[in-house]
Amino acid sequence: MSKIQLAYFQVRGRAEAIRTLLVDNNVEYEEADVGPRDNWVNNWKPKMAFGQCPWLKDGDVELVQSNTMLRYLARKLDLYGANNVEASRADMINDGVEDLRVAYTRMIYQNYEEGKGPFIAELPGKLQCFENLMKNGGDYILGSKVCFADYNLFDLLDALVTLSSPCLDAFPTLKAYYDRVMNRPGVQKRRSTDHFKGLPINGNGKQ
Repeated sequence: MSKIQLAYFQVRGRAEAIRTLLVDNNVEYEEADVGPRDNWVNNWKPKMAFGQCPWLKDGDVELVQSNTMLRYLARKLDLYGANNVEASRADMINDGVEDLRVAYTRMIYQNYEEGKGPFIAELPGKLQCFENLMKNGGDYILGSKVCFADYNLFDLLDALVTLSSPCLDAFPTLKAYYDRVMNRPGVQKRRSTDHFKGLPINGNGKQ
């Protein structure tokens, strides 16, 4: 069976949750660098359905949109919960992650110097929502078993901790969750690689 293929810029960005999911579930994959700009514009962008990456290929299946990839892999690897209720909870939290990620990305790329302070000031209200959702819920989003949304939430929290190191201090459940996912052997395996260590979080170097 051919390996899954992933293509993205050499940043963590929207591909890191996918990379971490694959490594943590012992799925071998190959990654192509879509940069630099000429390579992206001439060779990669035209083949992307929406002119965006990351891009994932699994046999005859080709996908763009990072959250679609996470859900595809979740169905393939049994990371979507045991029933419709669990799947809906995973979807709900993952959609909440997407909302906060969009706000974070907008600040990073469009308004970092003036926007960082206000973003950090508003962060507790956003994180409280996740704290409430995770209370009395077990080790992970769906209890004792990891799901696809855990990788996305963890990746976002990791970026936020880099932005503001004390941001989780007021949220004990979320902080314990972040540490728990961080210490999963597969997550540590991914983070110990030279590839991970060499990647900036964002393409403009701001974090």
